[in-house]
Amino acid sequence: MMGFKVRKLANINIGSTTNINPNCMFDSRGGEILIGDNVDIAPEVNIWTLEHNPQDPNFATKGGPVIISDFVWIGNRVTILPNVTIGEGAVVATGAVVTKDISSWTIVGGIPAKKIGERNSVQESRKPYKPFLL
Repeated sequence: MMGFKVRKLANINIGSTTNINPNCMFDSRGGEILIGDNVDIAPEVNIWTLEHNPQDPNFATKGGPVIISDFVWIGNRVTILPNVTIGEGAVVATGAVVTKDISSWTIVGGIPAKKIGERNSVQESRKPYKPFLL
């Protein structure tokens, strides 16, 4: 959708029937971003593979991959930090900050994101999204 920003196009792999809404930003300068099939990413989601180390006296950077498995649903204004894997079918609630791996079929929310529920694991493949307005 319109407004999608990428800080480095290399190292990004997006599966089929995945929706990325407006004003998302993906930064793959520190590692790969791998997104599975049938993933829904709401507006204004930020995915970071690179960050500064606040303990380093030179404020050095450190990074790592972000892996988002099939059937994941990521809510509006979520931030995902480096070295995170989001398991199959997980849901990340609006405004959450993901700092650690999320188990499959788990619903998480908050800062930092913590388990708040479980999701039904019976999911069907999505039909291609055809927005009315771009």
